[in-house]
Amino acid sequence: MAGQLNPNLLLVVPLAPLVGAAIAGLFGTRFFGNVIGRRVSHTATILGVLIALIVSIQTLMAVLDGASFNGTLYTWLTVGSLKMEVGFLIDSLTAMMMCVVTFVSLMVHVYSVGYMREDEGYNRFFSYISLFTFSMLMLVMSNNFLQLFFGWEAVGLVSYLLIGFYYTKPTAIVANMKAFLVNRVGDFGFILGIGLLMAYAGSMNYQEVFAKKEALATLMLPGTGWMLVTVACICLFIGAMGKSAQFPLHVWLPDSMEGPTPISALIHAATMVTAGIFMVARMSPLFELSDMALSFILVIGSITALFMGFLGIIQTDIKRVVAYSTLSQLGYMTVALGCSAYSIAVFHLMTHAFFKALLFLGAGSVIVGMHHDQDIRNMGGLRKYMPITWITSLVGSLALIGTPFFSGFYSKDSIIEAVAATHLPGAGFAQFSVLAGVFVTAFYSFRMYFIVFHGKERFGQPHHAAAHDDHHDAKDDAHAHGHDEHHGLAPGQKPHESPWVITLPLVLLAIPSALIGFLTIEPMLFGDFFKNVIFVNEAHHAMEELRNEFHGPLQMALHGLTSLPFWLAVAGVASSYYFYLINPKVPALIKQKCGPIYTLLENKYYLDKFNEVVFAKGAIAIGSGFSRFGDRVLIDGVVVNGSARVVGWLSTVIRKLQSGYIYHYAFVMILGVLGFLMAFLPFPRFPFNQ
Repeated sequence: MAGQLNPNLLLVVPLAPLVGAAIAGLFGTRFFGNVIGRRVSHTATILGVLIALIVSIQTLMAVLDGASFNGTLYTWLTVGSLKMEVGFLIDSLTAMMMCVVTFVSLMVHVYSVGYMREDEGYNRFFSYISLFTFSMLMLVMSNNFLQLFFGWEAVGLVSYLLIGFYYTKPTAIVANMKAFLVNRVGDFGFILGIGLLMAYAGSMNYQEVFAKKEALATLMLPGTGWMLVTVACICLFIGAMGKSAQFPLHVWLPDSMEGPTPISALIHAATMVTAGIFMVARMSPLFELSDMALSFILVIGSITALFMGFLGIIQTDIKRVVAYSTLSQLGYMTVALGCSAYSIAVFHLMTHAFFKALLFLGAGSVIVGMHHDQDIRNMGGLRKYMPITWITSLVGSLALIGTPFFSGFYSKDSIIEAVAATHLPGAGFAQFSVLAGVFVTAFYSFRMYFIVFHGKERFGQPHHAAAHDDHHDAKDDAHAHGHDEHHGLAPGQKPHESPWVITLPLVLLAIPSALIGFLTIEPMLFGDFFKNVIFVNEAHHAMEELRNEFHGPLQMALHGLTSLPFWLAVAGVASSYYFYLINPKVPALIKQKCGPIYTLLENKYYLDKFNEVVFAKGAIAIGSGFSRFGDRVLIDGVVVNGSARVVGWLSTVIRKLQSGYIYHYAFVMILGVLGFLMAFLPFPRFPFNQ
């Protein structure tokens, strides 16, 4: 039924997880003496997210029937004509995001009951992830920039708490601080973009700003030759670069693996890292006004898609392999945004949420089965010991590499076709990147799959030293979980399948990973699902060309079996199969022959070193310079000590005037009277003056 949605019912969606977070965070922790225990804590948070999911599904069904909502719920502050409000904008884009966020969050909550069962911070963990869900829902449901910025910063704050969940672990402390600081760089650009739009549009409400887009398109940034809308859109996208981990602001995401595995799934699947993609899609009426901004987005996404995939090839930590695949897939989404294929970017966001959450949770299941050993070189042959984890991880891997009929195929192949149809500057490089990225993705995904689930059993043996590198110390991780100091399987031990609270979410995530693309591509990309939500300029015709070539999901998948991306994916799988199952000496030989390249990849293109030398040490040098000159020389030397010296010198001069002799004072009085007379009495007019 068409009409307006009930705002009171919509309020339930973000508030239910918030209530669960408050119950677990206050009454389930030392703050109030842990009066409710573990069972009540996880029940309250799971129930809150479940209620949010049910209402989100009802909302999506109502939106599909034509219902919508765009209104203010609370006016916080009014300054002149500017209103700062809390409000919701519920349309097809928001409703879809609400369902994805709450569903993945629910799977993570259920999974965490098993994964975190021995952790001392159990209740605190559930409070954090439920609070994270609240923050993300406030972000996607907002109808104004103020609330968007609140949700934006809130997910950043809670991610800081989650990444540094093991707050006694040095690497976790460094990782969460790194994530927080890098995101502040992007958020500085984000708030500048919001400020520009607010200053020239006179409003923070989306619809009111969009209504003035034609006027904004004619304005220039004062003092420059740049279009105002171009500068504003690039500033907004810089915020997305931080949150969605685009080059060069991606460096925080791999290190965020220091948090527990369920956090990796929550942050890297459907929530925090996709906030930037969602924001740009929501702002499509503005981004369509600037080809320069779109071209910038296209190039940044292309670099991220290809070069982050290269880093996944050499990783030995199972979670980091999946993390770098997240970076690469976020690059694909960004490329779609740059091609004005916003609906494809959001479509890939949705399909990626399911199969990437599946892969992360599958990796966590392997870690549990391996007694918290994360080094893939200590695994092998797990297929027969962990059948559910094996088959669901295979489904996730097939979806990730874009296998026809799996969900990732429909979104990923559409991105590649959209790039081929665009003519913006940088499109040639983007086309090469997304095609090369297909091979790279297939190679590193199945490298991990073959090493972990097939081949020789390598557990129960002395571990690789690399397992104790500075990126991750499994011993610290085991200790943080409340386990003993031993990590990995002891000689004679065998892996085991995880309990049902871990495997059930894997099965429930595997279903949409396989089917959701086939079922939803037609309405989402070529139907009216995003009508009046996402806007595309007539000059950008990539989506129109795809619409003309689309003949149904079945025909698309069958055609995909003969396309170049499919054979590139097959080549990647075949290469990894040969390298790691047939002839394992080849990777070692390549590493030996290509030492400089391997070193470059191992050091992550030296970006961390660059940031450390240029920004961190540069800031320290500038700070110490300000300290030496500004504090010691200027403030202490000139202002404080200098003023004291001046006062002392004046005192020595002035005190000489106070001699104590009466004739000195009389003389000064006479001089004063004489000066008074000369200043105020007229002089006599003498004849020679005439």
